[in-house]
Amino acid sequence: MGMFSRLAVAASALLMLGSAVLAGDGIHKLALQISDNDPQKMNTVLNVASNVARHYSEIGEEADIKIVAFNAGLHMFRADTSPVSDRMKSFVESMPNVAFEACDNTRQAMARNEGKDIEFLEGVEVVPAGAVTLMELDEDGYTILRP
Repeated sequence: MGMFSRLAVAASALLMLGSAVLAGDGIHKLALQISDNDPQKMNTVLNVASNVARHYSEIGEEADIKIVAFNAGLHMFRADTSPVSDRMKSFVESMPNVAFEACDNTRQAMARNEGKDIEFLEGVEVVPAGAVTLMELDEDGYTILRP
């Protein structure tokens, strides 16, 4: 994905958020999906989360951001395979409004296929099913994006 495409994705995300109605509790809610084992997409997801968090912080509003990983995107959160582990550590330390949620269905399948336990980076929460989590977040007023 070229620089123009990445900027277009980020701009689209911000436009969508700018037109979104605030949740009833006054918090902007964003869920980002990662389902590909692609370092560029993982970095794009982190870039969007950072940009959105910074935008709302600068205007004095709250944002709750969840990054939900399933299928091959689970590698983003894995202690042994994450190409973005340093950035993840930085997010956990400095961005308390960004949560990382890993699909347990995918974790179990990977563990069976690889014959070993799958360890996650610090700050990653395990949810029963990534797709179900995204559906429930949508029902709870989150804007769902897949950059």
